[in-house]
Amino acid sequence: MQQVFDTAKEKMEKTLKVLHNEYAGIRAGRASAAILDKIQVDYYGVPTPIQQMAAVSVQEGRNLIIQPWDVSTIKPIEKAIQASDIGINPMNDGKVIRLIFPPLTEEKRKALAKDVSHLAEESKVAIRSIRRDAIEKLKKMKKDSEITEDDLHEGEEEVQKITDEYVKKADELAATKQDEIMEI
Repeated sequence: MQQVFDTAKEKMEKTLKVLHNEYAGIRAGRASAAILDKIQVDYYGVPTPIQQMAAVSVQEGRNLIIQPWDVSTIKPIEKAIQASDIGINPMNDGKVIRLIFPPLTEEKRKALAKDVSHLAEESKVAIRSIRRDAIEKLKKMKKDSEITEDDLHEGEEEVQKITDEYVKKADELAATKQDEIMEI
């Protein structure tokens, strides 16, 4: 029975990790290297993350500086950023690429906060799905006479406790990200 709980916790933890990574890619008016995580550059025919091709640093809170180790890759990096959906135009001075993050409008902040809520809700649905799978495994164990009726009941309660804990964590992640977005 413990294995069912451990598997459910592991899957729920992965769900929260995915949520956290999604939130890292949402820009909140501040420059963050995490916004580049999903961008792949065609580097000699191989899709390569920018962080593997360049030094990425934040300057003055709103500027992201990308300094390629190989200057010949500056154009492909610039093209990949322009083709992405981050909504920022790169500025290339021949040696480095600068991304200047403009302050977010109130309307954009509200839209981003709504996206954050939506992503949190998707994660909670995934967590509940993991709960359902765990309870089905417990019921199968009961049917196969591996556990008693009382064990099944206790197991269902434990799975619910685990689920509540991870749903709360997802809500906390969402609240933190929304606060970050809404602060001026």
